[in-house]
Amino acid sequence: MRTVGIIGAGAWGTALATVAARAGLAVTLYARDPAMVDTVNRHHRNETRLPGIDIDPSIAATDDIGRAARNDLVLLAVPAQTMRATATAATAAGIAPGTPLVICAKGLERGSDKRLSEVVGETVPHARAAILSGPSFAADVARGLPTAVTIAAADEALALALCRALAGPAFRPYAETDLVGVEIGGAVKNVLAIAAGIVSGRGLGASALAALIARSFAELRRLGEALGARPETLMGLSGLGDLVLTCSGPQSRNFSYGVSVGGGKADAPHPLAEGIATAAVARDLARRRGILMPIVEAVAAVLEGTLTVDAAIEGLMTRPLKREAD
Repeated sequence: MRTVGIIGAGAWGTALATVAARAGLAVTLYARDPAMVDTVNRHHRNETRLPGIDIDPSIAATDDIGRAARNDLVLLAVPAQTMRATATAATAAGIAPGTPLVICAKGLERGSDKRLSEVVGETVPHARAAILSGPSFAADVARGLPTAVTIAAADEALALALCRALAGPAFRPYAETDLVGVEIGGAVKNVLAIAAGIVSGRGLGASALAALIARSFAELRRLGEALGARPETLMGLSGLGDLVLTCSGPQSRNFSYGVSVGGGKADAPHPLAEGIATAAVARDLARRRGILMPIVEAVAAVLEGTLTVDAAIEGLMTRPLKREAD
């Protein structure tokens, strides 16, 4: 793996481009906006998505998706709900059979209720799908601050090869084969981060936030294990680690959106808060399997407008008493 194409020049795609460049790969970054392509190539900045951060001058931006698709390795750094369309376009643009295709989004597809590796498996059946997930804010990664993530693939050798290809002094990937655990951890924590933001936006205090995070992890673990995830994966970087980070402050889009909802501004802008689309999907998956996820249920209902924030809080606090482990 000497060349990498990154499809998606948002904050996360741009940050991953810097990671790949630091790892010594030749990087092609695809953006739909010609003006963004020009800015990256001429000024080595992406001020729209990563203001104030210099981008490695070796990164070549393009608005031709084929140039990004035809590389040794391809990273899909687009929102979860556009993954199917983007993978379809990349396939048409010429991804070679057997190319490792790394999914860098966290979510579940609305409508099909499928994990993103399943979506890509249907769309690009000849590619080798992998997932990159874990506790990572794009700005921290782009600045070269220490970050550890998980790269999961069904083939352990592929997961390790991808780790070697992208690793650097400040970016440490760990290999995993539990795709279900990594994907469910990354997707559901976004929903739970909205809940954490609501608690913060409502001014309910640090004690309530700590309790919310702990009970949120119990829900994430119940659903993950019901779907076949390994407990140790859910306890790792892509599960508990990412949940803690995403519930920690305003750098998290999902947390920030939750703060707006908790403050009575449910119609506030929510750019790329993936948990909004995932909430109902996670709720429906849990219902079909008889899994109790009261926090996810409450978030989905609040976002759908069928429950007020105050009613959701009251409902959670007055649920029947039970053992914590149940």
